[in-house]
Amino acid sequence: MMTRILFLFKKMTTHSLLSIAPIRVLSKSAAHSSIMQPPTIRNVAVIGAGAAGLVAARELRREGHKVVVFERGDQVGGTWVYTPKVDSDPIGVDPDRTVVHSSMYQSLRTNLPREVMGFRDYPFVEKEGDEERDPRRFPGHREVLMYLNDFAKDFGVYGIVRFETEVVFVGLVEGGKWEVKTKSKRGEDFDEVYDAVVVCNGHYTEPRIAQIPGIDTWKGKQIHSHNYRTPEPYRDQVVILIGSSASAVDISRDIAGVAKEVHIASRSLPDETFEKMPGYDNMWLHSMINSLNEDGSAIFPDGSVVHADIILQCTGYIYDFPFLETNGTVTVDDNRVGPLYKHVFPPALAPSLSFVGLPWKVVPFPLFELQSKWIAGLLSTRITLPSEEEMMEDVRAFYSLLEASGIPKRYTHNMGDYQFEYDDWLAAQCGSPVSEEWRKQMYLAVSKNRRARPERYRDEWEDDHLVLQAREDFKKYTSVMDK
Repeated sequence: MMTRILFLFKKMTTHSLLSIAPIRVLSKSAAHSSIMQPPTIRNVAVIGAGAAGLVAARELRREGHKVVVFERGDQVGGTWVYTPKVDSDPIGVDPDRTVVHSSMYQSLRTNLPREVMGFRDYPFVEKEGDEERDPRRFPGHREVLMYLNDFAKDFGVYGIVRFETEVVFVGLVEGGKWEVKTKSKRGEDFDEVYDAVVVCNGHYTEPRIAQIPGIDTWKGKQIHSHNYRTPEPYRDQVVILIGSSASAVDISRDIAGVAKEVHIASRSLPDETFEKMPGYDNMWLHSMINSLNEDGSAIFPDGSVVHADIILQCTGYIYDFPFLETNGTVTVDDNRVGPLYKHVFPPALAPSLSFVGLPWKVVPFPLFELQSKWIAGLLSTRITLPSEEEMMEDVRAFYSLLEASGIPKRYTHNMGDYQFEYDDWLAAQCGSPVSEEWRKQMYLAVSKNRRARPERYRDEWEDDHLVLQAREDFKKYTSVMDK
């Protein structure tokens, strides 16, 4: 199915590449006219100071725009800020619960190598001689946060971030501008107007919950992985973990060291699945639960029964923009944020409203960077978009292919196998180089190694030749020269 999406993506973007060409390929007369007309400078609000918000702010400022970043936390980093605090409702269904933004767990190490992860012109290299830093190729979450802090410092982003300031309302006002209402932790309310808004609030905060017959009356404890921090609360417990994503894999291994039993339930497994995980005496694989009973039992399709103490849902997240009011122009329908042109712009509101970081199953930081370059160039009118009608036609064609391929709506922003084609399309719009070949090959090599060595891929690999290529490429960049 992903191959068909990739084919359509290439087919759909052929026209767009011609019609959204950056200024560098305009005719001489058009280029002369563009030079005579200075770029448009916008006042832009960026919502969120995680990785997406930081690079969006940098690219907007590089293009000459005036930028304010709103961050409800007290530091940059977004989901990479670890805290032992959790939501007041562990499963995350109470609308009045106290919400903690980050979903970071204590043991997390990246599942991508630092060479691939970093922004394209700000390499994520180890800091030699600094004992506080994590030099590993697949570092822990604290090292990623320190890298983002370095980025914010080196590019002067700190000075434009309003910390401990929550955006409570964003809506259109006269003249196509945006009203932005905020509330600070100190109790101060602000009501301001901006030319454009870039939404970078992340999508790892609002839990997606599995719907299983009997789950509402099941008497055991339920937790979503958003509120998982350490394995200790699972000591000597029988745990059913729902999910098969990267976090599910990590967390199941984390708690297996202390739990009595860990049973992994996954929709991707055949109904007859009931097998012990290799290398573990207390962890089993199952297909998805058929039903749950009030006595604490879970019934699986093969007839096996597990009496569990805890159900831990590693079932992902939903996109949530509680502050955004577009009068129905932008909606979230079964985790499809739309309609969006190339996952970024609502055609009817482009380019004054945009989203950075919606795609998943991607290398996030370089993708954020390219989306941000595209947005910044469009706001300055250095780059142009197709007409609203053409953008909507593109969106409808993409949605139609997903439907024809049997791909659920909730997978709309899953880029799977075509993320680099998307990145290179964005690069073409911005007049930037396409993705480095070593980055593409390294991503594939790591994916293959992860399947072959699920327990050891972070510490054993066979792509050192690609690491050497990356480090040679990094020599042309410095920390601050490209501001």
